[in-house]
Amino acid sequence: MYKFGLIGYPLSHSMSKIIQEAAFKSLGLEGSYEILETKQEDLISRVKFLRTQGYQGFNVTIPLKVPITLFLSGVDNIANVAGCANTIKIMEDSSLFGYNTDVFGFVEAIDEELRSKIKGSRVAVLGNGGAARAVGVGLSVLKVKNIDFYVRNIINASEMVNVLRRNFPDVNMNCYQIESLKELSSYKMLVNTTPIGMRSKAMGISPIDEEVVKTMSGESVVYDIVYNPMKTELIKTARKYGLKTICGLDMLIYQGAKAFEIWTGKKPDILKMKLAALEEMVD
Repeated sequence: MYKFGLIGYPLSHSMSKIIQEAAFKSLGLEGSYEILETKQEDLISRVKFLRTQGYQGFNVTIPLKVPITLFLSGVDNIANVAGCANTIKIMEDSSLFGYNTDVFGFVEAIDEELRSKIKGSRVAVLGNGGAARAVGVGLSVLKVKNIDFYVRNIINASEMVNVLRRNFPDVNMNCYQIESLKELSSYKMLVNTTPIGMRSKAMGISPIDEEVVKTMSGESVVYDIVYNPMKTELIKTARKYGLKTICGLDMLIYQGAKAFEIWTGKKPDILKMKLAALEEMVD
């Protein structure tokens, strides 16, 4: 019987248990997936618990995607480039091996037509946490020309940007105070990687003002990786001005399916995972 879980804080909004249970069901497998709220100061004891209580793997979300790397014996190439991990496999000797399936999830949620449009373009990213690192890798893989990160603390964000610059020297990356973001007319895409707008954490609030969003051109896209609720304040504002939008649910499903495959060696039914999440979603 498989035993997986999710660590991070807060987790009351999480749909991971729903989608992973749907993955088990789609393959006729026996297993459990537990929500294990874990604050950063409790990470050491939580890792010890996971290693000794029969878990084969677990997911990691905010604010632990970077701190968890201190406990890993190895990482896949994408996690190495991103400098963070969101999927951990517990090996037979109880060592931890890290993967970053967020990059896969982020990219898979973007259709081929849009990928061609943002290639060689300029993209704005809000935030500098683990999700922002994954988004930076994903956008670089999609060959955007310029990524501007808008953050609260440039000093804290500089390490992330420097790591990405070293791995993707052909992409121009910069970091700015989010308060300096006044217009978005030169950007093909805006990506929100902050938790602002998430249920149980600043729901109903947008990470940027409406006056800034409406400066985007009609061909631009707003991608909010927050998935609960699906229609965040940022998504609502973008649609108000006729912009194409991508909500975070598809990213969640794709990264979760990839994690499940890493743990079990089997590919779950992505459609059934998404339908299970939609049935539970309160919007």
